[in-house]
Amino acid sequence: MESGYAKHQFKSWLSQFRNGSNPWMARYVYGFMFLIANLLAWAVRDYGGSVLTEMERLKGCHGVKDCLGAQGVLRVSLACFMFYFTMFLSTAGASKLKEPRDSWQSGWWSAKIVLWVTFIIIPFLLPAAIIQLYGEIAHFGAGVFLLIQLISIISFITWLNDCCQSSKSERCQIHIMLLATTAYVLCLTGIILMYIWYAPEPSCLLNIFFITWTLVLLQLMTSVSLHPKVNAGILTPGLMGLYIVFICWFAIRSEPTGESCNRKAEASNKTDWLTIISFVIAVLAMVIATFSTGIDSKCFQFRKDETESEDDVPYGYGFFHFVFATGAMYFAMLLIGWNTHQSMKKFTIDVGWASTWVRIVNEWIAVCVYLWMLIAPIIWKSRQTAESA
Repeated sequence: MESGYAKHQFKSWLSQFRNGSNPWMARYVYGFMFLIANLLAWAVRDYGGSVLTEMERLKGCHGVKDCLGAQGVLRVSLACFMFYFTMFLSTAGASKLKEPRDSWQSGWWSAKIVLWVTFIIIPFLLPAAIIQLYGEIAHFGAGVFLLIQLISIISFITWLNDCCQSSKSERCQIHIMLLATTAYVLCLTGIILMYIWYAPEPSCLLNIFFITWTLVLLQLMTSVSLHPKVNAGILTPGLMGLYIVFICWFAIRSEPTGESCNRKAEASNKTDWLTIISFVIAVLAMVIATFSTGIDSKCFQFRKDETESEDDVPYGYGFFHFVFATGAMYFAMLLIGWNTHQSMKKFTIDVGWASTWVRIVNEWIAVCVYLWMLIAPIIWKSRQTAESA
């Protein structure tokens, strides 16, 4: 009975896929295509040097291996960007099921596969100058992706805090305190461990500054959140603290190997299983982050009070593809370390001083955006009161 039911379910899903009637299933297909693009870009970077050297269009690199690898990543990224940006243009504004743009989102897979393959081929026929220009633009696009992801994360933390505080039961309040206490303990533990691992000597001034400033930002977020006019509770800054501590750790881990304050230097000349596993996890995390951010279009709606009907699309198709388009630029920056002129070893991702400073600036912007989301409603409310008076 169970096998017959599973077979029936498989046939049902397959028929929905063929008929283009399931937009929820379609998003997983787009996510899988994005994963394939990531793996293709990595393969071109680490193992495509000999092939790229033979390509006449890559003479702008003058045979430099690092440049060829970066150009290969950017070409795959451009192909991915063109596909998802085309999907963005063709699905933006879709609001109802069963309309042509909904059918295009969930179906027509043969046509989209042909479109995908075509976009993969085109960038490898373009001259190096155009790819270099795209590489410069990709820095901006990757920054847009980080900002969208940041707003999505802060919105989720705020939503979680509101859900917990909506219940006035004593048991729920105890759970909030336990969760917030755990978050702060993890934050302080992470900061102490970073001091031990990445600032073992007084000469590690840069790492000491990064870690100490993270501690200051944690204190600042807590103080503002607990201010009587804000009253955001203790859970929100605790979860945000975990996020910025993670970013700080990621930033220090991105420092080039060989630095005396980076313990990775001991293993910088070998590729072990831990390095490979870390690389695979990083790629999967990047794909999952892009996927989860893409379906979170509601946190970017200006009008939150709009009522939903049964024939409304389940998520914003245009926003979904726009996130993936900027995500294509983002994975390119990670694979080349935000720098087209540095060497990237096999199974490494987001390594280099450029990557470090991008992460640090991202941490600072995260705190600024979070504080603004807390303070802005108070400022607007005071302005409205002053205007009405």
